[in-house]
Amino acid sequence: MRNWRARLVTRVLHVWFAISRGMTLGVRAAAFDEAGRVFLVRHTYVPGWHMPGGGVERGETLHDALIKELREEGNLEIAGQPELFAMYFNSRTSRRDHVAFYRCTVSQTAPKLADREIVESGFFALDALPDGVTAATRRRLAELAGQVEVSHLW
Repeated sequence: MRNWRARLVTRVLHVWFAISRGMTLGVRAAAFDEAGRVFLVRHTYVPGWHMPGGGVERGETLHDALIKELREEGNLEIAGQPELFAMYFNSRTSRRDHVAFYRCTVSQTAPKLADREIVESGFFALDALPDGVTAATRRRLAELAGQVEVSHLW
């Protein structure tokens, strides 16, 4: 049931984005704390643990969207400059979706409480990720670690 619901919500969002945008563009981040733990979120509308991120609005830079999404999804602030790691074509979502993937170091200003979008979040050691981490999230982390070749597909 959740997968059906997730596919429906994703499709509805992308139909809306198709009307309001010519192409969809998003940002995601492998956001690490000073201890080397990665920040992950669990959304209300799709299953699994994901890296924080979201859509880039018209007139918004990738950098501004990244700052906004990290703040909204985790009360996170970037330390230093985020590193653009790769750009991906997210063909599983639509034929128009692209994702800019960043690596950054962050600090959390306050614990992130559950809300309408984020059910759960937290920092996790790379060797102790929670059950349900998505395949795409695992692949991005493996790419960052140099364990697998960087793909052009999300």
